[in-house]
Amino acid sequence: MVHVPRIGMRIIKSALGVLICFAIYFMRGKQGAPFYSALAVLWCIQNQTKNTVQNALQRTVGTGIGAAYGLIYILIKQRVPQLGDSFLHYCIISLALIPIIYTTVVIKQKKASYFSCVVFLSIVVNHLMDENPYIFVANRSLDTLIGIFVGLVLNSVCIHGEYDRDTLFIADVDRAMDGLSTGITPFSQIMIKNMLEKGMQLTFMTLRTPAGFLEGMPDIKPKLPIIAMDGAILYDIKENRYPKVYVISAEHACNIESFIRSRGVNIFTTIILEDVLIIYYDELKNTAEKDIYGKMHKSPYRNYLNKERPKDHPVVYMMCVDETRKIEQLVEDIKRSDIYEELKILSYPSDDYKGYSYIKIYSKNASVQNMTDYLRNMTGAEETLTFGDNDRNKTDYCYTECDQIVRKLHHQFYFKRREKAYEQCKPAKAYR
Repeated sequence: MVHVPRIGMRIIKSALGVLICFAIYFMRGKQGAPFYSALAVLWCIQNQTKNTVQNALQRTVGTGIGAAYGLIYILIKQRVPQLGDSFLHYCIISLALIPIIYTTVVIKQKKASYFSCVVFLSIVVNHLMDENPYIFVANRSLDTLIGIFVGLVLNSVCIHGEYDRDTLFIADVDRAMDGLSTGITPFSQIMIKNMLEKGMQLTFMTLRTPAGFLEGMPDIKPKLPIIAMDGAILYDIKENRYPKVYVISAEHACNIESFIRSRGVNIFTTIILEDVLIIYYDELKNTAEKDIYGKMHKSPYRNYLNKERPKDHPVVYMMCVDETRKIEQLVEDIKRSDIYEELKILSYPSDDYKGYSYIKIYSKNASVQNMTDYLRNMTGAEETLTFGDNDRNKTDYCYTECDQIVRKLHHQFYFKRREKAYEQCKPAKAYR
């Protein structure tokens, strides 16, 4: 089934902006050239409103630079009529772009270089020699400034209701990051960025490690820490630190490692040392272990060490991957043993390696609810709403596609409503 994206607000605002420019053209008695106003407004309408005023200022500066150089060239050309429409005329125009762009560099307005060139070219290529050059340049500048102003206004206009900055929103999009739904679409990313920009208290929960989340959503940088490893840790992306961690004590971790190794299963053991996540691993034996290590150790977010874990370091979690029969037996053995009392265990078959399964071991205190309570106290949020694409009995609203989650988040944030609309979710799945 082909995914057809919806018509977004940027598209609507772009069309409306051009229409307004044409309306202004008629209100001015058809003075000027609405083409340049329309071009400017299309350039100014962005999918994010962040730094709108700054961007408009840069484009205004670019208009001034381009207009100044354009006027200078027209005055020169009037004194040298031999240039006419010759190839030399266009050679000079091309070379003139060098000082124009260099000017934007000197005054530290590099982002204005494109607009400077556009305005300059619109003046010197289309200028009619029988017009007053000053009036012509003024009209072209005004045409562009009209478009910039219209774009600035439309980009700043909010058609929504009251922002809900008092609620802590939590999203679970593991299915999308693993490609089991429509994925993290450009629409979803833009909407999330816009809501974060508007002050939404939004974070994410995931079964993944922080590295897995950063790789799955590289362009999303929530201001709040994310709930990772199914509630074992909070990870602050901006500060690159772990403000809250639930760990297995060093002594208990030693007992677990001995128990697992005695059954012929290797372990990937994760610790956090001075806000650095380190993964210790044994000699790699089976195909799944080797392939996982081959893919993961190249990541800048992971630090693998092929050595024994220091005995005095507590552990965040342990992961094993082996033949399903061995993992199932290991789970049963752990549950019947003395080491199980202080643990939380997740076990599931691998989608990537047939006949293999995973087991992940956490502290029994590691839970999304505990981390949610911690974040709520930290932010002072009046309420918490959780949205997910994976049924883990943790979400208030559950959908099958990431875009659906984002639309619901958008609706709840911008209109500050609470609808008790619960939808059936797909079967649960665990993610690495």
